[in-house]
Amino acid sequence: MEARNIGVLGAGHLGKIHIKCILESERFDLLGFFDPDPAIAQDVEQKFDIRRFDSADALIEASQLVDIVTPTISHFDSAAKALRRSRHVFIEKPLTTTLAEARQLIDLAREANVKVQVGHVERFNPAFLAANPFLDNPMFIETHRLAQFNPRGTDVPVILDLMIHDIDIILNVVKSPIRKVSASGVAVVSETPDIANARVEFNNGCVANLTASRISMKNMRKSRFFQKDGYISVDFLSKETEIIRMQAIETVDDPFAMIIELGPGRGKRQIFLEKPEIKPINAIKAELETFQDSIIQNTEPLVTIEDGYRSLELAYQIMDKIEINTRVIG
Repeated sequence: MEARNIGVLGAGHLGKIHIKCILESERFDLLGFFDPDPAIAQDVEQKFDIRRFDSADALIEASQLVDIVTPTISHFDSAAKALRRSRHVFIEKPLTTTLAEARQLIDLAREANVKVQVGHVERFNPAFLAANPFLDNPMFIETHRLAQFNPRGTDVPVILDLMIHDIDIILNVVKSPIRKVSASGVAVVSETPDIANARVEFNNGCVANLTASRISMKNMRKSRFFQKDGYISVDFLSKETEIIRMQAIETVDDPFAMIIELGPGRGKRQIFLEKPEIKPINAIKAELETFQDSIIQNTEPLVTIEDGYRSLELAYQIMDKIEINTRVIG
């Protein structure tokens, strides 16, 4: 299946970025878009010179692939319509607003026998792609995802808005069931938590400490993965990766080498710092093209609908813990 014909549902801030990426790709034929807001629709129609569909149903009917970039609250209805017409679906994160909706979409996708990919775009961040080959059973992970205040996105808790990116990365890296979740958070400027911290403990002993805030003075998107004999630092914002490794040595030839003395009878270790080459890519364009590959080759999407469900499930566990702690404090 060639799977070139694609339609975009939702043309807000992120929808416009998707439209631009699709137009820049030589692999798609963008049939058009639908957005219920007349002002947005008119602006996009004129700016990109593409067809404006009169309804979501009409766009879905015309498309082989449906790219859903609507507000989260309408993800389920949009995706369900597309899946019931056996259309392949790319859907932005978070998958849905509830776990029940997510489970229904999984069932619909299986019934339709189509591909669904969830837009956890940080999987395609070039800094993470460079770090991935070096990740080897990390046992402590620390993430900070901080953003300056922006009213856009405050309709959902910061866990679903920001932290869910790191939740997906951690669940992708740590191949072990979750044993325990602890969390706290505070609603500062909106009705839901604007800053939150979570501690996730896995059965294999790994611990992940996640912090997310949308009321910070500066933007930050950093993760550090600690594992035996070193750690990996990933800056998702500046797209830089550092690999710090320790290796046992007997003699030191380099006078400038970083050496750690482990104590009497325990030898020495040399510290090596590597900065792997970061290949610049357009992450959104890459995830859409990778999704197309899974359709053509009949392979599993890189970020499956089940991945999206697991991330949403952990996000809700974190939010439940915050709610419990808030009631106890209150």
